[in-house]
Amino acid sequence: MLSPELITKLRFSFTCLFAIVGASLCYGQDNYEIQVYGSDLVPAGYTMIELHSNYTAIGSTMITDGVRPTQGAEHETIEITHGFTPWFEVGFYYFSSLNPKYGYDWVGDHIRPRFAVPESLKWPVGLSLSTEFGYQRQEYCNDEYTLELRPIIDKKIKRWYFSLNPVIDYAFKGYDAGKGGEFSPDFKFSFDITKEVALGVEYYGSLGPVGGFFPYQQQEQQIFPAIDLNLSPDWEFNFGVGEGFTKSTDGLIFKLILGRRLAGNNGHKMKKQL
Repeated sequence: MLSPELITKLRFSFTCLFAIVGASLCYGQDNYEIQVYGSDLVPAGYTMIELHSNYTAIGSTMITDGVRPTQGAEHETIEITHGFTPWFEVGFYYFSSLNPKYGYDWVGDHIRPRFAVPESLKWPVGLSLSTEFGYQRQEYCNDEYTLELRPIIDKKIKRWYFSLNPVIDYAFKGYDAGKGGEFSPDFKFSFDITKEVALGVEYYGSLGPVGGFFPYQQQEQQIFPAIDLNLSPDWEFNFGVGEGFTKSTDGLIFKLILGRRLAGNNGHKMKKQL
């Protein structure tokens, strides 16, 4: 575990970094899968396997409403996504937690169908819709069964990339059940330093019910300076360090996404045709 002195220095360093990059943007997704989605899908016949590794250096330290503390926890998520057509894919998630006090535990599972406007139509922006439904244990989340509706709008302009995910979250069983949708916007912009390296900023928020947001300190507001490596079309690499800006947000999180795209028989056939 990081020492308090090192954590203080890291927080100061990242605060300075935020000021340098001029990010005025100040965590709708939980700290199991921290990602701003792009509109593109896994190609038909291919399967993408991703590992999301997130370590909470500064987080909650007490059990709150039955939910275990997050500080010092390592969250590992396996995401497997298969492309069926140029406009449809399905993803599956396995969430787990390694906590210094509670040990290793299964947290829950989600399934995520996603539809997109095919790139062949050449729309001016990328557009897709993700619908993620699943279960998570009460020890790790106030809401057991949830649905996430995630519209995805993105655009590449020369060396700049922008993506907006205006997410609406619903709870069917748990603390927030029956309260309507909660607005959890995510946003990302990045700049290609080289063909292989892009630097950017990712924002994650959870503002409250659509009909009336929570007071600021009850909202979740988090920002990640991040790096993406584009070493191969078959590999994905994203690393970021996030700081929370409200009392309801974990204070410091390190996140890593490592993905590998695999071709099935259909994928191999498509590759040969290209």
